[in-house]
Amino acid sequence: MNETSLREQICLYGKSLFDRGLTPGSSGNISVRMPNGGWLVTPTNASLGFLDPGRISRLDPNGRLISGDAPTKEIPLHSALYETVPESQAVVHLHSTHSVALTMLPEIDPKAVLPPMTPYYLMRAGQTALVPYHRPGDPAVAEAIKGLAGKYTSVLLANHGPVVTGKDLEAAVFATEELEETARLYLLLRGLNPRYLSSDQVEDLRRHFPVNLPAHDHDHP
Repeated sequence: MNETSLREQICLYGKSLFDRGLTPGSSGNISVRMPNGGWLVTPTNASLGFLDPGRISRLDPNGRLISGDAPTKEIPLHSALYETVPESQAVVHLHSTHSVALTMLPEIDPKAVLPPMTPYYLMRAGQTALVPYHRPGDPAVAEAIKGLAGKYTSVLLANHGPVVTGKDLEAAVFATEELEETARLYLLLRGLNPRYLSSDQVEDLRRHFPVNLPAHDHDHP
């Protein structure tokens, strides 16, 4: 896909996410890796619902601005995933309501934020890690993500929101949406003793689909 098409795709998906209330105001950001190793990334203080393809920030492989508006201050989040997850070609970071709410619950396991609730959550988002709170734009959050050693393609930042990567922008967006919907399901069912997927059912998914599950106890009642 050429640069013009990638710019248009960022704007298309950004508007879709914004219009459905998945990231309010000027929150959230999107990046896509370029064939030359640089990136396209949404500008700082830009609403994902009103992006201009011509003003998308273009960065060189070292993260320096080449053209467009000043980039989002959340560059460290994106760079950490690109550096540690080799197949990453796009990153989506939102402030989606249910995913943020999930990070505030005391019972959340940082190594597996959500239980295996649905097959499509596992197939698209894999397993999700929780990173402790850092102020927005703090470079330390990148070190925390790097500390996950590329084992996760979906991460939740405590009291902040999801950061999800994919093989292309469509995959990253779909995985982010699946994470948000699964967080919503968890909150709806919390305290009701729901039936999750069994270990055998999870293993069956792993045999048939490229499910990314770091070594962890997946067995839930």
